[in-house]
Formats: sequence, C-alpha cells, structure tokens
Amino acid sequence: MFNDAVLDHFRSPRNAGELPDPDAAVEASNPVCGDILQLAVRLKDGQIIEARFLCRGCTTAIACASFLTEQLRNRTIADANTITPESISEALGGLPAATFHGAQLAADAVRALVQKLSAGR
Repeated sequence: MFNDAVLDHFRSPRNAGELPDPDAAVEASNPVCGDILQLAVRLKDGQIIEARFLCRGCTTAIACASFLTEQLRNRTIADANTITPESISEALGGLPAATFHGAQLAADAVRALVQKLSAGR
C-alpha cells in the first residue's frame, strides 16, 4: 500500500524531535483520525533555516511531516505558503485517497505556521 518514498520517510524520519527556542511553533490535528503534528521552525534573514516535527499518527502522517521539514528549509515564509497537500502527495509518489489526509495535515501545519509568522511581523 505504501510506496518506497513514504516508507523511507516513515522508517527514517528527517528532522524529528523538538526544536529548542523556535521562532515559531504550531500544532495541526485531524480530529477524524486523531493524527497530531507539531511543527517548529527557526528563521534567519527571512528564511527558514531549520524545521523539526513531532507527530503522533499513521505512517503517511509521519512520512509527510518528515518530507515537509526538508521542503521548508531555505524557503521564505511566502514561499512556504506554496506547499499544498497535492504537492506533498505528488513529491511522495502520489498518495492514495485513503492516506491523503497525511499530506493535508502537513499542509495545514504550514498554513498555521505561515499565519503565525505573518502575524508576528
């Protein structure tokens, strides 16, 4: 059911763990399945230089969160806003409808992060 890209990010998640003293941290959840994603970033000169996550959820939610942290690095806040559930799914080889909620959770976390960072300006 899971492709190699999803399994790789699930088995060897990138940037998992807490980020001490982040510039912004958010939490997104899916009340239907119970997945919870905490995302934290550090900025320098308007760019995200570090992103870390904690996720309690299914294989796809963890894989999407791991992939997301890699995608956020070296992006501006505005550029991070271009990350969509569809772009995450496509980059991970196309998620089946039954597991697409993992990409949606990651994208929801990005939206919350962008909103929080934009409000802080």
